[in-house]
Amino acid sequence: MPSRPLYETEPDLTFLARGLPGPQGSKSHVGGGRMVESSAKVRPWRDIVAWSAVAARSKVRGWQPLTGPVALSLVFTMPRPRSHFGTGRNARTLRPSAPARPHVPPDLDKLVRATKDALKVGGVYRDDGQVVDYWPPFGEWYATDHGSVPHVLDGSGCTIRVWALGRQEAAG
Repeated sequence: MPSRPLYETEPDLTFLARGLPGPQGSKSHVGGGRMVESSAKVRPWRDIVAWSAVAARSKVRGWQPLTGPVALSLVFTMPRPRSHFGTGRNARTLRPSAPARPHVPPDLDKLVRATKDALKVGGVYRDDGQVVDYWPPFGEWYATDHGSVPHVLDGSGCTIRVWALGRQEAAG
C-alpha cells in the first residue's frame, strides 16, 4: 500500500494569523546609510505573525524552535476590492469580470518573505533558510473563497502550517 504524501500528515504546528498580509521586499534609502521598508504594512503583518506563532507554540508542550529542514503551507487570504462587486442591489454579487485569484500586488514572494522572517522571530524555527519546501495548499486567495477552498479564512490573514521534515522523513 503506497504511503500518503508527507503534506497529508498532521503538521507540527498550525495557526492563523489574522490581519492584512504585508509584503517585505523593496527598501528605500532615507539618508545616513539607513534603509527602511517601502511598505508600511510589513511591520504590522510581521508582528501579527510573530505573536500568533508565539501563542500557537505555547500550546505545544516542550516546543523548541525547529533546527532541521522545514516545509510550510501558507494560505494567504486577501480582501476583494469593491470594484469586483456590482452596485446597488448587486453590491454583494461578484462581477463576471472579477478575477478568480489575486494577481496584483502585493507579490506572493514578498508576502512569503515577510511571513518566513516573522516565523523566525516567533520562535517557530531558528532561521528561515531551514524552509526547504512549500506544500499545498499554498498561495493567495480571496476571502470570498472561504468555505470552498481549504484553509482560506473568512477575512484577511494567513493559515500557517509547519512540518519538521527530519522526523517525518526518518519515520517514513
